[in-house]
Amino acid sequence: MFKKFAETPLTLWIAPAVVVALCVIFAALVKTRRKWNARMLASGALCVALSFVLSCIRLYRMPTGGSVTPGSMLPLMLFSVAYGAGPGLLAGLVYGVLQYLQGGWWLNVWQFLLDYILAFTVLGLAGIAHNKSEKWMYLSIPFAALMRALCAFLAGLMWVADTPVSELVIGNWQFSTPVTYSLVYNGAYLIPDTLICLLLAALVGKRLLKAIKGN
Repeated sequence: MFKKFAETPLTLWIAPAVVVALCVIFAALVKTRRKWNARMLASGALCVALSFVLSCIRLYRMPTGGSVTPGSMLPLMLFSVAYGAGPGLLAGLVYGVLQYLQGGWWLNVWQFLLDYILAFTVLGLAGIAHNKSEKWMYLSIPFAALMRALCAFLAGLMWVADTPVSELVIGNWQFSTPVTYSLVYNGAYLIPDTLICLLLAALVGKRLLKAIKGN
């Protein structure tokens, strides 16, 4: 029995988790009853566009996808903080589709959902700071980034699951397992990206929130 478990492809372990996550996000979107007014729609479109433009400015690019950018996640996160997790999830979903159309990678449907649909949709979880004190914003930003990192980590596992150990190399670093490889690879660009978002939030976050809300 345990041997059969060990032989189960990685995709079959990850796929149910992806389905559950998509169902939870869909339920959250359906439950959101807030109506989109002109200000909210314009702010959402502007934040998605700004995130997209910033994502095209790559301070450092990883060899097989993923980049350090000048805070490309921040506009989406601030929109989520301003209007809540529901609208933020929807804005993140739109942004994820744009990221794939920009030149995304395709392995299978589960990797696509993890790398683009879920990874950017979950940035809307920064909306947990909606209508809360300023310190919540500084907690919600790394939380949403961590959720994106989890999606990227799982997608990375799918990419390298069948890769020989001798090829699990980043620069001069050799890795013994796909788990450590995916952790280091995705952390190499997401940690700096998150720190840049936090720095920019500390510098201009409050002013940008006021502009997004129209206050």
